[in-house]
Amino acid sequence: MPKSEKKKEAPMPMTGAGLIRFFEDETHGIKVKPTYVVVGCVLVMVSVILAHIFIGL
Repeated sequence: MPKSEKKKEAPMPMTGAGLIRFFEDETHGIKVKPTYVVVGCVLVMVSVILAHIFIGL
């Protein structure tokens, strides 16, 4: 492609530019590790299953 034809084309936009923002600011609130959330969910599931078995709920 000759240089004269290249100059006539519009510039291509950057893909994904500005779509992703990374936040490094410290936020307030409860901070819980994901492993604690998973362990808590498993404990709740086990307790519900045991309640169904032993109590018959």
